[in-house]
Amino acid sequence: MNKVFELYRNAYRGLPRQAWYLFSVHLVNASGMMVIFFLTLYLTKKLDFSVELAGRMISIFGIGSLTGAYAGGWLSDKIGSTNVLKLGLFLSGIFYIWLGRLQTPLSIGIMAYTLGTAHGSIFPANNTSMIRICPPKLTTKGFSLNRLASNIGATIGPAVGGYLALKNYGLLFWVDGLTCLAAVGLFSLIWKKPEQQLRAASAALKPGGRTPWKDIPFLFLLLLVVIWGTIFFQLFATFPLYMREAYGFAENRIGQLVIINTLLIILLEMLLMHWIGKRKLSPFIALSFVLTGLGFALMPFGRGFLYAALTVVIWTLGEMLSMPLLGSLIASRAGQGKQGRYMGLFSFAFSLSMILGPIIGTEVYGKSGPTTLWIGCGVTGLLLAAVFLGLGHRLENTKKD
Repeated sequence: MNKVFELYRNAYRGLPRQAWYLFSVHLVNASGMMVIFFLTLYLTKKLDFSVELAGRMISIFGIGSLTGAYAGGWLSDKIGSTNVLKLGLFLSGIFYIWLGRLQTPLSIGIMAYTLGTAHGSIFPANNTSMIRICPPKLTTKGFSLNRLASNIGATIGPAVGGYLALKNYGLLFWVDGLTCLAAVGLFSLIWKKPEQQLRAASAALKPGGRTPWKDIPFLFLLLLVVIWGTIFFQLFATFPLYMREAYGFAENRIGQLVIINTLLIILLEMLLMHWIGKRKLSPFIALSFVLTGLGFALMPFGRGFLYAALTVVIWTLGEMLSMPLLGSLIASRAGQGKQGRYMGLFSFAFSLSMILGPIIGTEVYGKSGPTTLWIGCGVTGLLLAAVFLGLGHRLENTKKD
């Protein structure tokens, strides 16, 4: 037991106090993020939208996230990442509550875009703040700490959301909105470091550096992130539908599958990042693409909760390897004063995949069948890994190209 305790202590050791503040705020916010996970079911089950129309509503949210991601990254370099974080959380809280009161496709589409813009600005702001307060050698752990907050929150979110949805879908919107507003209040109380000090500390990271729009390997990586994210975002579009229609699971049972994903990340991700340490990142990122696709590709070949849980374990391993390592790789390429723009474009690419994922997924699901969709995810993951391995040595070269 002492050895296990020491292993975990070493994995978390060295992170600055402000990293834990960002963790706390992100945890409060993520604890309420349940609307997006159940939005497809809400729109089809309660408002009688078609599967294709529901998928387009999520894609509109993704378009807003695209706008917010780019603007949030740019503003983080201009007015300060913590200021953008506060504004994004406050507006998201208001817009979540408002969304739950709308019923027509036009009004929901407009609000989905507006909410997506506010929500999308949070992630580059949070990641930029984490880069600026963590020494370079701890950047990967900083990203993992953010993800830990997301996934502990996700334990609460979809699980509680599943039970709330069985009672009243409207409660989802209120809980999401109020937790965003609670996160703003918590952040204002505990964050005392002035933005000027945060930006001054980041100046020591690396002088000069690249401009993201001229960083060709980075731009090519963004394309791979978009394609990988298109696979991953089936989790929020077609995955719940398939679990209900093919496996016969109710909403709370689907939420329990997400708990498995979350528990694995809580227990293993920081240990995994600590073990990877200074090892070359490219092979692990390539493996993450394979595992993500494989987890979805296996779903048509079995039934039952245990088999579904096995597929969740596989794509969760891919998720654990991809997100913090991609973030760390991208952060290593950003010079002082440009971290926000790099993180903004990273979030931009991920948000673009949130547009494409539901559209492509629901179209293939509805017209060609779910088996075609899931096998396609597996093949795409393999292709991504092969391409990334050919690009990896240039991406890990942090000298100016």
